[in-house]
Amino acid sequence: MKNSGIEWIGKIPADWQVNNLGKYFTERRENVSDIDYLPLSVTKLGIVPQLKTVAKSNNHESRKLVLEGDFVINSRSDRKQSCGLSNYIGSVSLINIVLINKYFNEKYLQYLFNNYGFAEEFYKFGTGIAADLCTTNYVKMKKISIPIPSAEEQERIGIYLDKKCSALNNAMEKIKDTIEEYRKLKQSIITEVVTKGLNPDTETKDSGVEWIGKIPKHWQANKLKNLVVFNPTIKYKLDKMDKVGYTPMECVKNGYMISREIESSQVNLGLTPFENEDIILAKVTPCFENGNIALATQLKNNISFGSSELIVIRCINIFNKFMLYFLQNELFKNTCISSMTGTGGLKRVPTNVVKNYSMYTPPQEEQIQIAEYLDKKCADIDAIVSQKQELLKELEDYKKSLIYECVTGKREIYER
Repeated sequence: MKNSGIEWIGKIPADWQVNNLGKYFTERRENVSDIDYLPLSVTKLGIVPQLKTVAKSNNHESRKLVLEGDFVINSRSDRKQSCGLSNYIGSVSLINIVLINKYFNEKYLQYLFNNYGFAEEFYKFGTGIAADLCTTNYVKMKKISIPIPSAEEQERIGIYLDKKCSALNNAMEKIKDTIEEYRKLKQSIITEVVTKGLNPDTETKDSGVEWIGKIPKHWQANKLKNLVVFNPTIKYKLDKMDKVGYTPMECVKNGYMISREIESSQVNLGLTPFENEDIILAKVTPCFENGNIALATQLKNNISFGSSELIVIRCINIFNKFMLYFLQNELFKNTCISSMTGTGGLKRVPTNVVKNYSMYTPPQEEQIQIAEYLDKKCADIDAIVSQKQELLKELEDYKKSLIYECVTGKREIYER
């Protein structure tokens, strides 16, 4: 091994070389139309036919030509590791850099440019106003130093990584499938218990609602609006507080929430206040479908703030933990999703749909029993999911290190 003299590369085998990227690539800059050439998207999974979700321009001529075998990389820093070899003849947006590859083994090149070490180096060469929105142009990119193994070594590394990464990907997919099954199990348990109770032998009656079916006979029909107060008036004096809690919607998930402190001067009229023991529910898609609901607890100064897209629910005639679980049941969620209004990706659950939702409630003692039962069941499932997620992260980290070590020659490869 020898020192490459390049920080991101580190030591390399003695017979490897290091040189500027620009010595081995030329940039393809030909402008074409996405009417004549298949529009493509540059993603972390490689180059694919244009995704339906991307913003599309009416200027069909402002595209770059891509040919089969070209390597394309998104130049924006917030799209790290969005790159890949193209299997298509097509066109990409101007934000991408298209490279003509005439030297490198394609598989080795794919792993070299898609590893986290190169991605961070590419980011360092970017310029822009904001750190997370800067771009790296080819003039800067071609100055990046890269390791140069022999053609035979490139081929051996590519074959080895294909084999190892395929096995790792299969293992990670199985873990993801297992996590999804546990999440479905948790959802089914919540739905069953908040609509049927804990005692399978209890006397039942027809709810009169097709998708609910039979319910315990002693449960009472009600509407949500008769059990809670929606968006209660909350009085607060910001001038009496230095800092207050702030909870972004993405930090509200499956009954739990994570708040961070912000200066009270940062609070604006568009934020939604809530207090301890209030339930907060995101009403926009996809946040609602993703389980963005939580019970507020341990709030500093008994107050926190969140997005204007939150519904605050204060329980009056019902145990708040039972209501928290009820609002996570599949029947309620499906009703709300089917009633969403709006266009594009900003559909919302109408507050009136939530207010007028019909539900059947057990006596308060039974509500508490159900909530305690679900606390334990959900905690057990969450613990298993957490273990699986930790294992998934370990495999992802291992894969990342494996690729880096191979493309920089730190792992000696014997097999082909």
